[in-house]
Amino acid sequence: MTPPHLRHNVVALGADYALFMVALAFASPSTILPAFAAWLGAPNVVIGAIPAVMTMGWFLPCLFAAPYTEGLARKLPFLVRWTIWERVPFLVLAAAAYWMAERAPGATLAVLLGMLLAVTGVGGLLMPAWMDLIGRAIPVTMRGRFFAVSSVVASVAGLGASAVAADLLAAYRPAVAYALCFLCGTACLLVSFVALVVVREPAAAAPAAATEGLGVYLRRLPALLRRDPNFAWYLTARALGSVGSMGAAFYTVYALRAWQAPPATVGLFTALLLAGTIAGTLVLGWLADRAGHLLVVLTGAAAVVAANAVALGAPSLGLFGLVFVLSGVHQASVTVSGLNLLLEFAPAEGEGPTYLGLGQTSLAPVAFVAPLAGGLLADGAGFPAVFMIAALGGTAAMILLALRVRDPRHARAVAAEGRA
Repeated sequence: MTPPHLRHNVVALGADYALFMVALAFASPSTILPAFAAWLGAPNVVIGAIPAVMTMGWFLPCLFAAPYTEGLARKLPFLVRWTIWERVPFLVLAAAAYWMAERAPGATLAVLLGMLLAVTGVGGLLMPAWMDLIGRAIPVTMRGRFFAVSSVVASVAGLGASAVAADLLAAYRPAVAYALCFLCGTACLLVSFVALVVVREPAAAAPAAATEGLGVYLRRLPALLRRDPNFAWYLTARALGSVGSMGAAFYTVYALRAWQAPPATVGLFTALLLAGTIAGTLVLGWLADRAGHLLVVLTGAAAVVAANAVALGAPSLGLFGLVFVLSGVHQASVTVSGLNLLLEFAPAEGEGPTYLGLGQTSLAPVAFVAPLAGGLLADGAGFPAVFMIAALGGTAAMILLALRVRDPRHARAVAAEGRA
């Protein structure tokens, strides 16, 4: 059955998501933010704290927000009320870069990490509600293409953003250039907010569940994992994949130091990252709707392994650029299928926030520790050791995904045929 206002909501939700992604191109955690932190004099462990803090913010709160989310009859008012606090921190970052960075680089680093935690922490609290809204507004057979098209639009616009960032970094002193980058991101987030406000939320298929106490809610989760071992294996594979992703925090800093690349090269790295995201999204969005999201996640894990292998062996800066293309393919797999696959594991629509919350929050400890450990490892043994450990983690994730996890869409179809 086609949800009401489908075309309107596809455009509005797609614009909200795409513009948010463009804003992140102006403050990319893979390129812009590590370069900003390195300019401020951050050691590797602090550079590793950037993805660690962002991951903890996006992932950790999801599970604790899920029971409240399941009890909301309408999700959009909740989203609109709180999403403003995802957006204001970009403006604070712009002010800190302009007025504080040159005078107090250490305090600016603290502001940077604090604002990133605010952006992602609020985002993590809102994630179950936002994905529940997506799940009701977009049919399951369109979600892969929805995220793919939205991501491609965002990435194409992000290529323009990377060119602007490169020009700013080449034309202005760093404090001004980074402040202008963060201001451009703020402008994108303002328009994104307008797009979210005009979404027409479909009614839920069933009445909202009564909100239960957090303690009661958390105590029933172990039984859920015992009842669904396929989901438990998937969560294990995601944790290993998070270890595989830790190298991404250090690609830019390694390249800048190993080849003494000029600051404007960060814009080129961002463009290569977005080019990989575009190409990966176009292929993986189509693949997800036809072959399932698990295959897309497996492809992303393979891209992580390949990126770390290239980082270990690249003899020149030109060849090292392939690392960012492959990292973009991995990002595309996460965008297209990371959250969608969690929703498909849920046996009923009302359980979507629980599966989404459990999937995100269970990953938070590993995803937080891995890049911090990578920073310490980079200081003690060098960047190649980080890339080697990341390649091994990604390989283990690939093996587990291929041998132990079944695509829930296909498993459900086989079970239905068996009952028939």
